[in-house]
Amino acid sequence: MTDVATCRVFLVDDHAVFRSGVRAELASASGITIVGEAGTVGDAVAGIVEATPDVVLLDVHMPDGGGVAVVRGVADSRIAQPPVFLALSVSDAAEDVIATIRAGARGYVTKTIAGTELADAVRRVADGDAVFSPRLAGFVLDSFTGRSPMPEPHLDPELDSLTPRELEVLRLLARGYTYREIAEDLFISVKTVETHASNVLRKTQQSNRNALTRWAANRHIR
Repeated sequence: MTDVATCRVFLVDDHAVFRSGVRAELASASGITIVGEAGTVGDAVAGIVEATPDVVLLDVHMPDGGGVAVVRGVADSRIAQPPVFLALSVSDAAEDVIATIRAGARGYVTKTIAGTELADAVRRVADGDAVFSPRLAGFVLDSFTGRSPMPEPHLDPELDSLTPRELEVLRLLARGYTYREIAEDLFISVKTVETHASNVLRKTQQSNRNALTRWAANRHIR
């Protein structure tokens, strides 16, 4: 069992104000320490690998790929001590719950949860339990037993094939940034941006930047 006195938590949410609120709630909870936070997929993966937390509180919907991309990015990093992921989302849609759990999260709670309940959920997943907000557990059980009335979550192989950095480049390309502007924004060279952009075009099977922009818009990537 994880020692609650050393339960180290990393926050992932693209809204800084919400992260601040969660941090304040958990700061008063016994045995929980916040060791880092991030608002993008790329920053989250890098921060988690560096901080090696016990539990990651994970937003499901973010502009650059969302919680599933974070889980996969951390898995791809081959981190020595993988954290436990607990989704904390405004969404209680069955497809979101199922997709996040299938990606590797240990639990899923909604943002209506009280601070004391959230702290308890963090401790429980750290100790190996699966934790769900009321009624969400049924979605997962039905999905894995084949009784779910919901269709399987939509799979997007092209989008799922992109790395966190390629997702960042895609998002900026979709916003109309030039290669030089992307390089400055991400603190990388223009040549590296060109390489990432080429990989994105190849993986998404798009012929040019205009087609890629339309492809991204259809997937609500901004």
